[in-house]
Amino acid sequence: MAKSFNRHFSFLGSSKKVESGRLWYPAADVYQTDDGWIVKVELAGVSVEDVEIDIQGNVLSIIGARKDRSCAVGVSFHQMEITYSRFEKTLQFPATIEGARIEHNFEDGILIIRLWK
Repeated sequence: MAKSFNRHFSFLGSSKKVESGRLWYPAADVYQTDDGWIVKVELAGVSVEDVEIDIQGNVLSIIGARKDRSCAVGVSFHQMEITYSRFEKTLQFPATIEGARIEHNFEDGILIIRLWK
């Protein structure tokens, strides 16, 4: 079931620090509707508190970090394929989206952003 996390997202310019490391770029789908846009971003393992969103003109930026919170100190790894570091996704729209009403939902590792005209 989808949960609304509008109150948890912050916007760029906050004092939030993000871990450094290899940058990764999550996959995204963008759909145009009669009343705006739907953006889906694949963010498995990312905590909602670690996501920031910025809108400038016709550009939507999603920045944050995926952190490994499941392993304790002193654990050695055998195999690691999941990237735990900063991520960013920048999407350009054909017209300005500044001033759009925004709704956010996080469902099964997918961030769904609804931009209403």
